[in-house]
Amino acid sequence: MFETIEPSQCRVALLCGGTSGEREISLASGQGALGALTEAGYSVEMFDPAKKEDLLALINGEFDVAFLCLHGKGGEDGVIQGFLELIGLPYTGSGVGASSIAIDKAKAKLFYERAELLTPRSVTLYKDEPWVLANVISEVGEHCVIKAATEGSSLGVFIVEGPKAIEQALDEAFTYDNKVVVETYISGTELTVAVLGDEDVHALPIIEIIPQNDSYDFDSKYAPGGSRHICPARLSDVVSAEIQDAAIRAHKALGCSGVSRSDFILDEEGRFWLLETNTLPGMTATSLLPDAARAAGMTFPELCTHLIGYALKKAEK
Repeated sequence: MFETIEPSQCRVALLCGGTSGEREISLASGQGALGALTEAGYSVEMFDPAKKEDLLALINGEFDVAFLCLHGKGGEDGVIQGFLELIGLPYTGSGVGASSIAIDKAKAKLFYERAELLTPRSVTLYKDEPWVLANVISEVGEHCVIKAATEGSSLGVFIVEGPKAIEQALDEAFTYDNKVVVETYISGTELTVAVLGDEDVHALPIIEIIPQNDSYDFDSKYAPGGSRHICPARLSDVVSAEIQDAAIRAHKALGCSGVSRSDFILDEEGRFWLLETNTLPGMTATSLLPDAARAAGMTFPELCTHLIGYALKKAEK
């Protein structure tokens, strides 16, 4: 698709680290992408947005594209994207608007619902505003998932049941974020679908996630052996196509570009529930996006070239 890109002539600024609670994961993603980009033949220099001198070097440097391996606040929420827009440096992934919407689980749900995508019933609570526990339970039930609204990597996420457990989890979630989403717990098979492209969008093979713990938590995502990935997922062709279409619709509804990865739960009745969309999927050794790309016959270096190609194409518009 991007045969015109000559890696040896493309200067890449690889951004990882940052100041969010996902800093260590971002650094690991950066190392994974560095290996793939170097293997592909790119000239790569690494930068950490947490360091002012690195931001200054980006302003004064001569690079063709920024490859983003940032996760969480300051890196996945439109902040660094806005900075790169200001200095005129093309970057991988979604723009300012889509990034700021997708990272906010409450806002993203509004866009899912507008696109008629099935998503669990939820309520949004704010740290500095009063709320009544009985009202929360009447909306979402006693078995629910409590999520810090703008955190990723399952930080500030709790699966709980019963009034006391809900109250305790809310107190804990508010230590991560001033805004919390409480949604009905959906039991079923965990699936994730990566989508590539801007105008010509296509979904990669679906991954079925089998966590070793009761849920797909932080350790399940990043610890070696924390989860098992089955790709393609054990689904019929019809169901697979429907879920891939839903991921594409989520990508478009949020205004994503380049890449996204949406998470679903397939319940016992065959309904698939959209949970959230990640605009900068991980690039670690255990990450889902590289797994899906391999299942589609795409090597890690080829995936990186695709992401750079989308970034350069977007910058031409």
